[in-house]
Amino acid sequence: MPDNISFSTIPIDIRTPGQYIEIDNSKALRGLPGMNRRMLYIGNKLPSGSAPSATLRRINAGSEAAGYFGRGSVLHEMLVAARNANKTSDIWAIGLDDLQAGVAATFTATIAGTATGSGVVPLYVNGQKLQVGVNIGDTAATIATAIAAAVNAYLNGPLTATAAAAVATLTARHKGVFGNDIDVRVGYYQDEVLPTGVTVAIAPGVVGAGNPDVAAALAVLTQESFYTIVTPYTDTSNIVKLETELVSRWGGMDMRTGHLFGAYRGTQSALATLGSARNSPHDSFIGVKSSPTPIYVWAAVWAAVVEFKGAIDPARPFQTSLLPGVLPPAQADQFTRPERDLLLRDGISTFLVDQGGNVLIERVITTYQTNAFGIEDVSYLDLETKWTVDYARYAWRARIGLRFPDYKLADDGTNFDEGQAIVTPLMIRSELIDVGRLLERAGIIENFSKFKKDLIVVRSLSDVNRVNAILPPDVVNQFRVFAASVQFIL
Repeated sequence: MPDNISFSTIPIDIRTPGQYIEIDNSKALRGLPGMNRRMLYIGNKLPSGSAPSATLRRINAGSEAAGYFGRGSVLHEMLVAARNANKTSDIWAIGLDDLQAGVAATFTATIAGTATGSGVVPLYVNGQKLQVGVNIGDTAATIATAIAAAVNAYLNGPLTATAAAAVATLTARHKGVFGNDIDVRVGYYQDEVLPTGVTVAIAPGVVGAGNPDVAAALAVLTQESFYTIVTPYTDTSNIVKLETELVSRWGGMDMRTGHLFGAYRGTQSALATLGSARNSPHDSFIGVKSSPTPIYVWAAVWAAVVEFKGAIDPARPFQTSLLPGVLPPAQADQFTRPERDLLLRDGISTFLVDQGGNVLIERVITTYQTNAFGIEDVSYLDLETKWTVDYARYAWRARIGLRFPDYKLADDGTNFDEGQAIVTPLMIRSELIDVGRLLERAGIIENFSKFKKDLIVVRSLSDVNRVNAILPPDVVNQFRVFAASVQFIL
């Protein structure tokens, strides 16, 4: 028969003398739990990278990314930017080989004229300024050769180059659609000018095509959990596969929440079309018309900043958070407030640019817009809502799992000694209420008294080993809009 106190490791019928004291951690933790929130970057690797394709690697610094995935690879570029923006989060990456049948994007730099003055060509590749020296008398062919040499010397960059006559041809290191979003331009700041007598025209050449299949990466993640996922791939096939995987993880039988971050480039109209084609609470895309920073680096930095902020407080709005290292579009290419408002109605997240040229988050939304009947549904509009509810779920789950890991279950009113490892629905309710009180104090939920009143905890009618509950938290919201009418008097 059981003793009046339940032990986990000490038998009740020991005959050898001694002092036997076990350690029980079920009541050790107080307050709210911390979550394990890892980040995952999926992208192309180069053959020079030491990590085999479709294998997980932990990234502590950009130099590690160069070694694992190849210097100048898209993953190297994204991970360097991410680590610069977020030095705290636990970042992992999976590199995939280029699609063998894919096509690498190319760009051309066509030079005209002979230099009548010395200076530099301010060539920008993905926002990195490459200063190409020009001397008086340099011909177009000489300058084209110098541009190709400068691009090839930029080993952390996404391009290689050749020169023929007056044309430098720049080729993406990777095959893939995302190569079309490599940004090549001459001059970014207003005070940057070309040497006199010289013009340089940048134009797209071969269109990049074909991305790897993310299924190879997802096959690695069968037992893994990642909270924030980033990829340069925005083709529908890969996005649908990632969305499907994240849906399967969100439900109550898995609970390995994940969220996909990406970026689109285009006009307001084009971005609205792209956003309207998606409808998932598990992904977010930021829209950019034109920027020296490629959109896959936008995604990398944006996700890193949002994850950093969300890990501190999932309910606090991300608005005004700085995106370090991201160069803004020219003023003419920045969306107006009415355009941004329309984007936010079409599943596209937005940004602002301050007076100093810093890029700031305006609002992070998911692409979820309508329910199964096509009716507008704002329940998962903001990412903060999803992450707030998910943290509350984790807090309640952690409390029950820690307090009652191997307990017996009895009805309320059962007369048992206090030392027995028995739990009743009322005891579970008490723990859930305590967590709810802590969540309110932490600014995660509000209206705790209503939560307590509406909370339902009952023993299952069909399974004597089960307790069912309805947890009705009123999650806090974000202060986004202040409106007032100034009714002045003369």
